[in-house]
Amino acid sequence: MTVHESSEEIVRHAPGAPVAGLPGRERTPAQDLLRGVWRENPVLVQLLGLCPALAVTNTVENSLAMGLATFFVLVGSSFLVSSFKRLIPSEIRIAAFILIIATFVTIADLLLAAIVPDIHKALGAFIALIVVNCMILGRQEAFASKRPVGRAVLDAVGTGAGFMVAMLMMGSIRELLGNGSLLGVSLFGPSYEPWIIMILPPGGFLTLGFILLAFGWWRGRRAEAVPAVRRWPHGVASRRAA
Repeated sequence: MTVHESSEEIVRHAPGAPVAGLPGRERTPAQDLLRGVWRENPVLVQLLGLCPALAVTNTVENSLAMGLATFFVLVGSSFLVSSFKRLIPSEIRIAAFILIIATFVTIADLLLAAIVPDIHKALGAFIALIVVNCMILGRQEAFASKRPVGRAVLDAVGTGAGFMVAMLMMGSIRELLGNGSLLGVSLFGPSYEPWIIMILPPGGFLTLGFILLAFGWWRGRRAEAVPAVRRWPHGVASRRAA
């Protein structure tokens, strides 16, 4: 190893140095796609979009419908925002983003009403409230308005998929414990005593709390297995086993 390579290795492992896949270093397209699914899940990590996650996840059907509607709005709005980012004046960009998002929300609302009217009725006003979902507006402002169309769509697909994963996790747990069924199919038989609280509003908070607790425990276990970095004089870093 040359002196130049040794210096690069020290800088790469020094405390505070940028790491691939983390802020401060350009991500690859694959990282754009996978980032929002798990590592930076909008609900489980960033705690965004909690209103629908708590309100409409009492059944798997409602969770899936809301997840698909949000996915459609996020991908469609990211595509348009990235396509027309050079034509939108910076002074009115937020208003323009909201107008684009509202257009796709209207389309999603009409599609749900035409295809699954019962689920549309159960979701109620929460479909229209997708317009003010900070997760969607945040991705337009932070990513789609600054990246090419392909990268913006990949980011939207990953974030939308992560949102659906979180919604389905909550919907499955709440319907299973609250009704003893999944997608309306009874699993525990007539002798099962449903946990009624799980399909009521408090059940959403309880389910999300337990999922976040399990998610935090799992991430903590993974962090313990990663070698720690010890600071040495003059900026020299050395790794030691955790």
